[in-house]
Amino acid sequence: MIGRAFLCVMLLGLSPLLARPVRFSEPVTPYHDTHQGTVKKLQAIEANVVPLMKKQGASYLGAEYNAQSLQYRLKFMNDGAVIWIDVDGRNGAIVGQSGH
Repeated sequence: MIGRAFLCVMLLGLSPLLARPVRFSEPVTPYHDTHQGTVKKLQAIEANVVPLMKKQGASYLGAEYNAQSLQYRLKFMNDGAVIWIDVDGRNGAIVGQSGH
C-alpha cells in the first residue's frame, strides 16, 4: 500500500516536467526560412516551374523542402515517368532535373 502511495506522489511531482513542450532547435519545414527571408515561398516557386512543366505535358504531384540545401524538389509525372525538378529556394532557379 505504501508503494502505491509513493508511486502516486512521485508521478504527481513529475507531471509538470512531463508536460513541458518539446522545443526543436532546427526547423524541418520552410516556414522559418521563408519568414526570415532566406528562401522564397513554395507558391512563388510553383508559379514559375509548374507552368513550364505543364507545357511539356507533365502533371504536378507535389513538393518537398530540404532545409540543409535550401532547395525545393518538385515532383511531376509525364507519360508514366516521374520527373524531379530541383529549385534553389533563395532565387527560384532550376538547379537540377532527374527522370525523363
